[in-house]
This record gives sequence, C-alpha cells and structure tokens, in this order.
Amino acid sequence: MILDNDFHILGHGFSWLTEYSVNSKPVKIGRGCFIGSRSIILKGVTLGDRVVIGAGSVVTKNVPAYSIAAGNPARVVGTIPNPNLQ
Repeated sequence: MILDNDFHILGHGFSWLTEYSVNSKPVKIGRGCFIGSRSIILKGVTLGDRVVIGAGSVVTKNVPAYSIAAGNPARVVGTIPNPNLQ
C-alpha cells in the first residue's frame, strides 16, 4: 500500500474534513526496488534504487539506495552490494 496523504483530518466536533490534498506529499520509489507484501509506504518517503522492503513493514522515513529495511516502523537492517562500486 502506497499512501501520499492522510485521507482526512479532524474537523470541529465529530466531523471529518475531506481536504486531504493539503497534507499530501509525493512518494518516490527508485529503480529495481522490491516491496514485500502487505507493506505500507507512507507519504513523503523516498526509496533509493534497489531497496528491499520486508513484508509487512511500515515505512515512515527515507531508505537509502542498496538497503534492506524491515519492521514497524521500518529500519535499515542490512545492505545489498552495489555492483557499481566493485
């Protein structure tokens, strides 16, 4: 699931405001990324090239290229060798 907004914000009393585009931020996904099933990528996050996201992760912050991230919230747990540096 890739989300670029919060969908709605609280209004006065018990109402919901539907002006969700005010709080939207782009999500950027690099080349060759693998995003595991049932993962959630939140607004404003950038995934670098060749990033691997573990299944069921909630990504709240940017993940650098050639990294493996997992968990809730997702954290970098490893790296992938960069073929350009060999």
